[in-house]
This record gives sequence, structure tokens and C-alpha cells, in this order.
Amino acid sequence: MDKDIESLQNILKDDPSNFQARRELSILLVNNGFNEEAEGNLRYLIKYFPDDAELYYNLGIVYEKLKKFQKAGECYQKAVNISPQEDFYYNLGEVLVELKEWDRAIDAFRKVLETDSNDGNCYFNLGVCYFNKDEKNLALDNFQKAVDINPQDVFAYFYLGYIYQNNGLTNFAIESYKKVLEISPDYSWAYFNLGSIAYKSGNVDEAKEYLLKTIQYNSNDIEAYKLLTKICLKQNEVEEILEILHTRLEKEENGDLYYCLARVYKFAGRLEEYDENLKLALKNPYTLTFPKDIVTKEYSNAEAKIGRHQEIEPEAEISEFEEESDEDFEGEEENSAETEEYSEPQEDEEDEEDTDDSENDEEYDADFDEENMDEEDEEEELEEIEEEDELGDEDT
Repeated sequence: MDKDIESLQNILKDDPSNFQARRELSILLVNNGFNEEAEGNLRYLIKYFPDDAELYYNLGIVYEKLKKFQKAGECYQKAVNISPQEDFYYNLGEVLVELKEWDRAIDAFRKVLETDSNDGNCYFNLGVCYFNKDEKNLALDNFQKAVDINPQDVFAYFYLGYIYQNNGLTNFAIESYKKVLEISPDYSWAYFNLGSIAYKSGNVDEAKEYLLKTIQYNSNDIEAYKLLTKICLKQNEVEEILEILHTRLEKEENGDLYYCLARVYKFAGRLEEYDENLKLALKNPYTLTFPKDIVTKEYSNAEAKIGRHQEIEPEAEISEFEEESDEDFEGEEENSAETEEYSEPQEDEEDEEDTDDSENDEEYDADFDEENMDEEDEEEELEEIEEEDELGDEDT
């Protein structure tokens, strides 16, 4: 292949106006990843052949590979204006998805389906567009058509599962996620979502099994560690979750995981380790999604107890992390040779404030009440005076 490129380049050295050689060279450069060189040759050709749709189409491919999606879209649009071919419309639709121009993308994919009603990739992409437009029923219909045409479309099944899950159709969601795993047994997000469903349904052992599979295939899924922490504390499996968290933190520091460790040590009544991991959580603010004011308050309380040589009693149970509504799911997915980006359902953030009332907290509250008593009395007196004034106005 390199010899073909070299021979064509030699031809052009001798005859720069050999357009056929330049066209062939451009295609070879595109196919072999020499995108900048391909761009230069295609732009040169377009000067002489401004009505050649194939040239615009190939230049669009180059810009797409260079992640210049706006320019790619302009080239594909010129191609379809000159010659409305199926491939041109399809590539235009995919670039418009990248640009989040959902309505224009829908129009482009509909054009493809006018000539090929069995294009499963088009139905998948239409599903993505409608999903992002929050038209979930239309998204569901198109993802279902995608898997009807291509039963191996793992990403369409994942979207189906997610929509079913958020519509409360748990059994359909489970079925879809299990289909994902039949096709792709290492698909970590499917394990995570199955674990979330099992946990919310009270099937804690099943949830744990799915979450362990999640981190087996994706050790960077922090939400899986957070949910595993909840489960292990419910089951009093302190040493197991400590080993899991420490093993992950040896790979990379993470504020959320340090906070999880802190909660485990608090659960076990180990004040020094609790305090140390709260400090480490605060030292990693960019990966700490738990409310920093809560973590800071816990750390201050722990420091105060250490200063007074106090201990913390092991907890019979630990309070749940605060449950929040499902967020958009995040991550990178592919359909066929192309890549789509979308978000994964995130498990809930964290916990309410520490309910461990120390003597110091009680003293602080009492002092606060005393300090504000005078202000409250003054406010009451002002209110009484205002009431008297109003009554006086009415009498007059």
C-alpha cells in the first residue's frame, strides 16, 4: 500500500495536473490514516471540480476523522445537495448526532430509510436522537426496530433496558440487560444496572454478585464501589469491603472511595482510620462528589474527638446514602464501526449529615441558643410594637 501511495506521489511530481492520480491518492491517504495529506489533495481537487459530490463526501470523512464535525457536516451537506445518495445522508446524520442537532439528524436518517427500510443502524441512530429529545416512546420504537433487524445490536438492547428501567418496567429491563450480556459478557454497565435493580428490589446478595462483576470488567466504575459499600455494611462484611476499596485505591486515589472507606471505618468504630480517610477524601476534591460541607463537618468532629481522646462506638448500622433521582447515563458506546456517546444511570450520591452527636456538638448548640435568645426577644418585642401600631391605625 505504501508503494502505491509513493508511486502516485511520483506521478504527481511529474504531472501535478493528473487529477485521476490525485483522486486515487486521496482515497488511499484517507484509508491509511494520512488525513492531513488527504485533506490537502481533496481541497485541491474541489477547486477544479466544485460539483463533484464524491470529493465533498471524502473530504467529509477526513474532517470526521479529524474530529472537525462542523466542517464534516458542511461537506456532507454539499454532497447530498449535489447528489442525494444514501451513504451521503447516513454520514451527514451521524455527524449531526455528534453536533447534537437531533432534528436535522432525524431528517437525514429518514432519507436513508426511504431507500433502505431495513437499515438497523438508522433505526438505532433515530432511537438515540429521540432519546436525547426526551421522546422516549419514539426512542423505544426505534431501538426495538433496530434489534428486530439486528439481534446482535448490544447498544440498542442496552438503551431498551435503560428506558424500561426508568419507566418502572423492571422485568423488561432485566430481560434487555441480560440480552446485552448474552451478546457481550464483559459489558460492565449492564451488570451495574442489574445490580441497581436487584438492590432496590431488596435482593442484596444478587446485587452484590452483579456489582462484583461490574468492577471485574471495569475497575473505574466508582458508583459500583459506592453501592458495594452500602451492601457490605448491611451484611456486616467489613473486611471484604475494606480489601476491595484498598485494592482499588492502590491503583489511583479517589475522593469518593476515601469517603467510602471512612464510612466503613466509622461503622467499625475505628476513629483514627475514619479521621485519616476523611482527610484524604478532602485532599481529592476533584473526585469527591459527596457534599464537601458534610465531609468537612465529619472531619472536624472526628478531629475534635481525637483531641479529647474519645472513641467512637461501632455502629449497629450505617445510614443510607441519600437516594437521588436517576441522572442521564454517561459513557462511550459504539454501534457497528461508529461511536455514540451517552450517559449511564448513576447510583445515588451520598448520605445525610453525620448523626453522631458529640458532647461538643451539644455544647455548641446550647451556646448558639443562648447567644441568639436576646435577638429573638428583641424580634418578638418589635413584632408586638408593630401589631400595636397596626391596631392603633385601625382605631383611627
